[in-house]
Amino acid sequence: MIRIWAKLVRDDKIIKDTIYENPAVFNIDNFYNYITDIAESLQIATPITLSKHLNYFMDFNTTTYLPSDFPETIDFDKFVLEQANI
Repeated sequence: MIRIWAKLVRDDKIIKDTIYENPAVFNIDNFYNYITDIAESLQIATPITLSKHLNYFMDFNTTTYLPSDFPETIDFDKFVLEQANI
């Protein structure tokens, strides 16, 4: 089962968050699909995912997207994804 805690952060405070759950086994090849689902549930644009985001998530169970990773202007400072343990 996949559980990812997604947070929108502004001025070092969480302004919105959600827990994404998927019954499937985690697969890095589907990471973009997870991000798309999470962004849709938070009603934000899907960020541009680079290899650094994948590597950080795989190595440290967390990754951060900054405003420069979004194709649109956003009203938060960071979009943080963190693997949530059961």
